[in-house]
Amino acid sequence: MAPGFQAFALEEWQSRYEQGVEFQLADSGVQPVRLRDLVELGADLDALLDLPLHYPEVNGTAALRGRIADLYPGQTPANVLVTVGAAEANALVVATLAGAGDEVVAMVPSYPQVEGIARNRGCRVRTFGLDPDNGWRPDLDELEALVTASTRLIAICSPNNPTGRVLDDAEMRRVVDLARRADAWLLSDEVYAGTERWTETPAPSLVGRYERVIAVNSTSKAYGLSGLRLGWVVAPQDVVDALWRRHEYVTIATSALSMALAEVALRPAVRSRLLARSRALTRRGAELLEDWVAGVGNRLSLVPPAATSFGFVRVHTGEGSLALAHRLRREAGVLVAPGACFGRDDHLRICHAMSPDRLPDALERISRHL
Repeated sequence: MAPGFQAFALEEWQSRYEQGVEFQLADSGVQPVRLRDLVELGADLDALLDLPLHYPEVNGTAALRGRIADLYPGQTPANVLVTVGAAEANALVVATLAGAGDEVVAMVPSYPQVEGIARNRGCRVRTFGLDPDNGWRPDLDELEALVTASTRLIAICSPNNPTGRVLDDAEMRRVVDLARRADAWLLSDEVYAGTERWTETPAPSLVGRYERVIAVNSTSKAYGLSGLRLGWVVAPQDVVDALWRRHEYVTIATSALSMALAEVALRPAVRSRLLARSRALTRRGAELLEDWVAGVGNRLSLVPPAATSFGFVRVHTGEGSLALAHRLRREAGVLVAPGACFGRDDHLRICHAMSPDRLPDALERISRHL
């Protein structure tokens, strides 16, 4: 391993332990859609069986890029690059826009990939926080103090992983104003749009609010199709072209079969049914999780998430999240994501929308071992 390399602690935790437990609550999605379900929703099975398993269009099939562009105001297929999950999308953006010595400002807690890649590239990374004692609202005064004329990239995540917080319109406007003031790029991770609890309208995208916005999304979370490993970037065409050149080095192209299935999933009628399914799973699971936290007493607390398929549960026992997560894994057979992976050692991220029928038993296991 290269000296000074920062490992991706969250993904390392999951890849090491997720296959060896009885209850997997460290996941970050909803109960996955089966291939059979997608065929029944509208995929043409004969067309899939006749699909040549050759290299597809490297930047994404025209049909799929058209479906994605239709989700964003004023965008065309030329503004879209299809990637291997949102993970490749984020990595390409950082590799393209930020190098050694560049200043990157990142939201925390958040999915820690962008921050980790930036640090490994030698960027000067600064962070601004979400406040758990204020409903996980972002400290935008802190962001304003951090953003300078040297800031190259600002990274946000809304709906937020791990807190479930969705930026409101005023917060989004201020983030955009601060990015514009510094002429900085704004990277918006929007993979949980579509998992909202209290509205049928997906969380708003930053696309169209500022000429230097780059949005990342995927079929993994709100669509229940993480096995497709398919994501995308929406950005100005010159940025898409630059990302495309790096995409050719890293993966060449996303799977032809994945792109064919994703195009089906993003057809308006199919998409609406997939999102309705995910919201139903999210809402049911969140209610179960909140009732459980309330029943445990003063040992746990939770700011109710507005979206996402998990809750970021605060632990008041004094036991660090990593030690507690290891103990739950070994003694209770339950895997949760330690808050230490997000820089919050007094929290656990607990997925509530995967295998919902088994969730009460898994939570009871945790109760017995707190």
